[in-house]
Amino acid sequence: MRRWNGWGDDSHQAQLADFAKALLADILGETHPLPDATMQEAIKNVPESRAPEHPLLDKSPETRVRHACGQSFPDWLEMRSGKFGSVADAVAFPETTEHVRELMDWAAEKDLILVPYGGGTSVVGHLACPRSDKPQITVALTRMNRLLDFDKESQIATFGAGVRGPDLEAQLAAIGYTLGHFPQSFELSTVGGWVVTRSSGQQSLRYGRIEQLFAGGIVETPKGKLEIPSIPASSAGPDLRETILGSEGTMGILTEVKVRVTPLPEAEQFYTVFMPDWESGVAAVQAITQGRIPLSMLRLSNAKETDIMLKLAVPEKKLSKLNMLFKFKGLTDQKCMLTFGLTGSKKQVAVNEKLANVHLKHHGAKRVLSKMLGDKWQENRYKGPYLRHPLWEHGVAADTFETAMDWSALRPYMSEIEDKVCNALKEQGIPVFAYTHLSHVYPQGSSAYTTYLFPVASSYEETMERWKIVKKVASETVVAHGGTISHQHGVGRDHAPYLPAEKGELGMSTLKTLSKHFDPDGRMNPGVLLGDEVASSTEPA
Repeated sequence: MRRWNGWGDDSHQAQLADFAKALLADILGETHPLPDATMQEAIKNVPESRAPEHPLLDKSPETRVRHACGQSFPDWLEMRSGKFGSVADAVAFPETTEHVRELMDWAAEKDLILVPYGGGTSVVGHLACPRSDKPQITVALTRMNRLLDFDKESQIATFGAGVRGPDLEAQLAAIGYTLGHFPQSFELSTVGGWVVTRSSGQQSLRYGRIEQLFAGGIVETPKGKLEIPSIPASSAGPDLRETILGSEGTMGILTEVKVRVTPLPEAEQFYTVFMPDWESGVAAVQAITQGRIPLSMLRLSNAKETDIMLKLAVPEKKLSKLNMLFKFKGLTDQKCMLTFGLTGSKKQVAVNEKLANVHLKHHGAKRVLSKMLGDKWQENRYKGPYLRHPLWEHGVAADTFETAMDWSALRPYMSEIEDKVCNALKEQGIPVFAYTHLSHVYPQGSSAYTTYLFPVASSYEETMERWKIVKKVASETVVAHGGTISHQHGVGRDHAPYLPAEKGELGMSTLKTLSKHFDPDGRMNPGVLLGDEVASSTEPA
């Protein structure tokens, strides 16, 4: 069953080996876990439902708790403590677009707030219900999970917006196709969620980000139904798809999604190589992407991430032998791990590997257990979030943030970001450990994805204050270097204060006016994306 107070299926129990615990002690010092609440304790904190009766609603306290939030760090603290800032008054389970329309009209009649819910994987605060004197309904789209139509000639598939990644791919694989969108949240996240948060999959170099895959669909808004046709390209004014891409449920609920699919590839392989240092790794991935060599993915870990990943994954005796092999290859402690994917026909995979190897060798790449490590990455590609659970039980808080920026801005950003984050709690004498990788690479620039760890405090409240300090330092550093506040996770509530730095005053005014047009009463997921200003005002910006 889905874990109610953490990530994923509760049958998957990630563990920290003793050598990993010893490593964490060296990095962060002695740590002590906080007590976790049980489901029954959390249920005791759930208030009586204020929701009117409706046949699509479930008002039971356990269902409300299970849909109370996502996976952001504030969400995590609420789940583990069992004390939620706000819990929806009911959860609706529509099965059709018509059901969603019915809920939309009923919400207007009863003056209710609606919060769309897909896979519950948001890490930036999309799903936490705002405090309000109006009853709040979470609209869970999980039953809208089927392939509704397939245009084979055009390679356009239409799905219910609540279909999760594995179910979407299984239905496509049965007819010989794939969407190819594989975010780390793939096991749980939904196609509708991918669209409204502008998601990026791990193999976006081949298949494209969700904005390239999203062809059209149906959105039920408070003002009526918005139907977006699937047209390959158009010069007929602004693209209405862009109205919904990244809208985060603030303008309506996406119910049906048309996506551009691809025949299943004949071959696929992942390899890992080691670059001598960060600069050589960046130069290699720049050369490959700017040379338009069609790989399916590129991921470059900096030296700190390379070191910590090897130490956490490989027992000490085996790691000692591996380090001897690195030394034999001329690799030092500045080495950086680079993983790349090849997807397509057997001939394409072979040709593209040769083309990539020209640049990799030119920049000093060394192969050490290349195919084995590539296979291991593929095997574990969705397991990273599960580590949050054993880390927490060991008294270690873990979170991430990500951005994207031009290559010219990335170098100075990378030289500063980890120092800023690691020193964020220095005045309190609290260590923070951070490491970074490039997860999505473009000819123009790259994303940069940072993970950081710090000891939990003696209370949930103090732990939250520690996170707020680190989050503020990280976000301000991203903005100062001209990066986007989010490359693949959306804005939610956590990033909303930093959105104006990217959009500007006129841009923010445009977005607010657009939101008010579709949702004049401010009942759609208020506080997300545009902040509390729009949620509390009914006048156009």
